[in-house]
Amino acid sequence: MTDANGARGTRTDSDRAGADGGDAATDGDGGYVHRPSGEPPATGEREFDWRGWILVATVVVAFLVIPVSLVALPTAQSFVESLGLSLRDAYLVLPLVPAFALGAVAVWSAVRARSG
Repeated sequence: MTDANGARGTRTDSDRAGADGGDAATDGDGGYVHRPSGEPPATGEREFDWRGWILVATVVVAFLVIPVSLVALPTAQSFVESLGLSLRDAYLVLPLVPAFALGAVAVWSAVRARSG
């Protein structure tokens, strides 16, 4: 199919509907709908499955478990020393655990979103 300038293009649903004598709005597909608000098209309900719960668990560990363990760290000094760490080392290393976990979950969810 060529346009008025002679450029070659592909036929769209609206072109086919016009060529077939039908109207794209009444053919059942509804045609293209511009959503200026940026909202995605409704494709049905999205489920909150085990992937969502992994994200929730990672956030809970990062924002609740690790800060509470940092507060309780001085009382667990013998346990920290049994790991071969000083309190200063533990204060530096313990926040890295949720940082790496949140980074890994972010990359994982981004890859899943692009592939799915």
